[in-house]
Amino acid sequence: MTQYMIGKVLQGRYQIVQNLGAGVFGQTYIAVDIDHPENPKCVVKQLKVTGSQPSYLDTLRLRFLTETETLKQLGHHNQIPELLACFEEDERFYLVQEFIEGHALTAELPMGQQWGSLWSESEVIQFLNDVLEILQFVHSQGVIHCDIKPENLIRRACDRKLVLIDFGSIQPVDFGVDAALPIYRLPVTSLGYIPPEQFISQAQPNSDIYSLGMIAIQGLTGLAPLQLKIDPYTNDIFWRLNDTPVNDYLAAVLSQMIRYDHENRFGSAVEVLQVLKQMPLKESQVLDAEYTVSAGDNSQGRFKFIKSPSLVTGMRVGLAANSLVMGLGVYSLANNSPAYSETEALYKATEQYQAGNLEGAIALARSIKPNSSVYSEAQATIGEWRQQWQLAAQRYQAVEKANSENRWVDVLRTAAQVPDILYWQSKTDKLAKSARANLEVQSKDLLAKAYQRAGEKDFSTALNYLQQIPQESSSKTIVQQKLTEYNQKQQIRAAYFVQKAYNKAAEGDFDGAVEFLQQVPQDTPIYAQAQAKLIEYTQKQRLQADKTPNDDSRRSQLPQDEKVATSPIAKAMWTNSFIHSKTTTKLDNFQPGNYMQEVNIR
Repeated sequence: MTQYMIGKVLQGRYQIVQNLGAGVFGQTYIAVDIDHPENPKCVVKQLKVTGSQPSYLDTLRLRFLTETETLKQLGHHNQIPELLACFEEDERFYLVQEFIEGHALTAELPMGQQWGSLWSESEVIQFLNDVLEILQFVHSQGVIHCDIKPENLIRRACDRKLVLIDFGSIQPVDFGVDAALPIYRLPVTSLGYIPPEQFISQAQPNSDIYSLGMIAIQGLTGLAPLQLKIDPYTNDIFWRLNDTPVNDYLAAVLSQMIRYDHENRFGSAVEVLQVLKQMPLKESQVLDAEYTVSAGDNSQGRFKFIKSPSLVTGMRVGLAANSLVMGLGVYSLANNSPAYSETEALYKATEQYQAGNLEGAIALARSIKPNSSVYSEAQATIGEWRQQWQLAAQRYQAVEKANSENRWVDVLRTAAQVPDILYWQSKTDKLAKSARANLEVQSKDLLAKAYQRAGEKDFSTALNYLQQIPQESSSKTIVQQKLTEYNQKQQIRAAYFVQKAYNKAAEGDFDGAVEFLQQVPQDTPIYAQAQAKLIEYTQKQRLQADKTPNDDSRRSQLPQDEKVATSPIAKAMWTNSFIHSKTTTKLDNFQPGNYMQEVNIR
């Protein structure tokens, strides 16, 4: 399914160019907005649908539409990606969000005290202030992020600010009776950053504070959360090592952020921000702070601040790991991250492919090493590229041939079948644009001829012109209307000719009768009956030429139906009955007499 999506255009606008990865509840892609003059990048999230029952889809659809309104509000913050679009296509739900150019915070964190340098106190404080201000806004909107981790914090390239991505604001589904969060369904990268209460679906606003504190500690120590030891009695985390360069005040702040029991943590992002603002500028001022530190409890102090229960009231929990909506942001890793070159190489290869450099794209994709996480995707993509490229070239040649032969309809129909490759589509689009202009000129000419012949009461020729106008024409609506109108008028005119033939035959004027019958169009329901009478009247016409009897004896020789037809009342009844029984078009509201006058002007 992933490879099938590469190159696909959603909503006639968002063309998928790269796979970013899958989560428990969806797949994330990079796309380009081909409807925009500059073709900017964006992120497309395809939500996983696990059922096909109408009731399930209706429930999912309602939740999707409701929760995306919250996501739109969150996107108003400068450090949260903007939600560009949300839609349903082929019973699948999609979210489109702005692409954040930058790198993940993982590229800045020290790994095992070996890769990168440990963060300084000032860097930790700056980091906390930056993210806490975002969380303050998020929580004010009634949403708890519930998946704060380095991968979801992006250092934006343009201004170096951190951007929070990957929101999950829809309530969890299909998690059993106890509504607990199974560990096996969590993204691996989330483990260690998720606080205990989230595993039993009891996330609080300060659950995000716990995750943020764990990231800050990782920056200070170089140890990932799962590498830290846990106190077997309190379940609190031992993190402050002897050589950790941090003062007691900041250490106490971080320790209270990651308390095991959420009731012992800071209650809100606002509280943490206030404490950080009160932080002494010099080490000698630390003793002025209202907390106690004991060497025996690993310097895990307890601040005495009153929590604000109003900040908790009305909060809605959205576990990103259990959510229907996730992956709303995206990043490209920094150059010093090993995954960057591999992911970026595949993306660059896709750009080359879309730009028309197939061999260059394949060469880039092949440069990805077998031990890369995107290696299998790159290999599969190469095969698909070759196949799609060959098909696109063949279709383009067919478009060129049709264009040289002035077969405008074939140009448009074949151009629509060209695979989603920007290089080939741009080439075919030029020919298709020219073909459409020529088609419109041709269609207008045929429509004008149809009008002219209909004015001359030659509805058969008018209909023939209309039938030559293709469905691709912008005039197709008026063409359908005129086809119906002219068919009706042609059938009534045919009935009129047959009636006149009967009248002429009743008067013994078989020459006149034959002349009227010969005007009955072949593609009318009454044509077969007119032909039978034409044969009969032609024979009588010959007999009449051989012998001319008196009027009375001639009338006595007329067929019974023609005798009846000589009566004015019978004529009207016959005409009305014929129209209702013989024509294929419903004429219940017709006034046959009026149409007889209209079609018999000439």
